[in-house]
Amino acid sequence: MEDDNNKRHDPKTTHICDLQCLGPLTFHPKTMGHKIRLSEGGRRAQRAEDTFKGGVVFTSRPVRTYERVRVLVEKRVPHWQGALRVGFTNVPPFTRPLPLPPFAVPNLTQTSGHWAVPVHESYCQEGSVLEFWVSNDGYIYYKNNNGNKQKLQEEVGVRNPLWAMIDVYGQTCSIFLLGSEKKDLLFKRTSCPALEPLVRRPSGLKPDSTTRREKSDDCISCRNERCVVCMTREADITLPCGHRCLCLRCTSRVLVHFGTCPLCRMKIDTGATFEGSTVSNAGHS
Repeated sequence: MEDDNNKRHDPKTTHICDLQCLGPLTFHPKTMGHKIRLSEGGRRAQRAEDTFKGGVVFTSRPVRTYERVRVLVEKRVPHWQGALRVGFTNVPPFTRPLPLPPFAVPNLTQTSGHWAVPVHESYCQEGSVLEFWVSNDGYIYYKNNNGNKQKLQEEVGVRNPLWAMIDVYGQTCSIFLLGSEKKDLLFKRTSCPALEPLVRRPSGLKPDSTTRREKSDDCISCRNERCVVCMTREADITLPCGHRCLCLRCTSRVLVHFGTCPLCRMKIDTGATFEGSTVSNAGHS
């Protein structure tokens, strides 16, 4: 009976591309703080700027030990104090009563199965990429894109499934979930883009070259410069929709499995010519 309940309330997160894929990673679509608005297929979480609370979100699936959850800080407002809180929980998001408590710390951390730590404001500037993870011995780590790492003793209960938990708190008011990665002995495993459509473009509407250039320049994911699938190689392929978000190696894989842009979900003709490369039907059979 419990399994049936989970199927009704938990989003589908069982997709696996290959052995190096950790599966899609988004924010849980139904369990979030009352001041949070999700967009971009559950990868962007925005909190209302007129408050500093009510911004708790959870990942849509459990994460593994040493799986580094990667978050881009998109926007901050200076008139509040404090910034992100990050952590983990053994309590499945889909079993929680709503509304959620306004704070991860102390509201949730005072209850069983919740562990979270405040991230220093200097790590949460606009454009910063923050990684956080939990070790096998229950320590929480976080690191920014300058390589500065913090280790905090929290005694996280790693024997049971763990969902990542983020409180979009204080000065931080908008974050984008870049995915996750986990270094194994022989290779690095990464999450893949979410399978649900992000933006439904009216059929027959094709952006002109000016729109494509503006989208590539304005899109935060494009400016991140790393492929959104492997998160290691440079994103050097510009798709017909204007998003520059894939490396050459991952472009063919995305077209074969999904046939759409990972960011806006615009359908892509496999015979189209992209800036940086040409992808044809050859090799897709």
